Amino acid sequence: MRLNRIFLVCAALAVTAGLNSCVEKGPAKKRFAYITNGVAEFWTLAESGASQAAGDLDVEVSVLMPGSLSDQKQMMEDALTRGVDGIAVSPIDSSNQTDMLNKVAAAAILITHDSDAPDSDRVAYIGMDNYKAGRLCGDLVKEALPDGGEIMILIGRMEQDNSRKRRQGVIDSLLDRPEDSSRFDPPGTVVKGDKFTILDTLTDGFDLAKAKANAEDALSRYPDIDGMVGLFAYNPPAILQALEQAGKLNEVKVVGFDEDSQTLAGVQAGTIHGTVVQNPYEYGYQSVRIMNAISNGDQSVIPAGGVIDIEGRQIRKDNVDAFQADLNKKLGKE
Repeated sequence: MRLNRIFLVCAALAVTAGLNSCVEKGPAKKRFAYITNGVAEFWTLAESGASQAAGDLDVEVSVLMPGSLSDQKQMMEDALTRGVDGIAVSPIDSSNQTDMLNKVAAAAILITHDSDAPDSDRVAYIGMDNYKAGRLCGDLVKEALPDGGEIMILIGRMEQDNSRKRRQGVIDSLLDRPEDSSRFDPPGTVVKGDKFTILDTLTDGFDLAKAKANAEDALSRYPDIDGMVGLFAYNPPAILQALEQAGKLNEVKVVGFDEDSQTLAGVQAGTIHGTVVQNPYEYGYQSVRIMNAISNGDQSVIPAGGVIDIEGRQIRKDNVDAFQADLNKKLGKE
């Protein structure tokens, strides 16, 4: 009899423990992966936005920053293996990643951010119109060099959708062409207009040392160059380093892209005429918000056309301080 009572007590305790365990765990949190296309201060801002959204929405978010195309592919595969509910990725080489992206889309929610993959099965793209942003950048060059001049463009890669469109926007603005985002002037050729000549486009493959070497090479090959345009976040600081070493700060006009702290300091100091900024914080926040909504059955967050446009804007000396203060607030540096 005593053994039976002991058995019943143990059984009751086991059931109670199981129920308590269920109560304590509750429903599993949604899990998402936010994958960038490289490592840069730009992506630290995006990470801050994604982390804020994770807290606001009570979900889990892994922010992953690859160093190469193969890294990015592995990160997507690992995320699928972990069983995430959605992946937001900025494709490094969208035209050659379609199969991989479609594999992701078949297993989880797929959205792109910063750089699009329009031929894939992604459900939405979050970012700015890179062609229009490139034209904004070209307009800054016109302000810096109203009489025109010879220009060198420096950029990380040409494989990315955002790279091609951004660069073409700069060229079309400088040549006063009508808007046409499908136009493409291949790198390696001189492009001439009435006032501006684009000497070349130098790529660095996200290699910071190469970025600086490219700027030095441009100064060596074209000692009378009038301006340099850096289209990835780290390019303007690399250009400034090369100009400082060559003793040509303020002689060669510089226009940048993105909100790297050194770029903003250059705008404040007057060594950079201006920069076109995105809103990476919102890229991170909105990516998580939209994946979470879709995973909960809300398709209304996807606009017609699947593009969520977060406009870029020009930063000059007259508005850089206010912009920097807003960045500091978002990064918790107040």
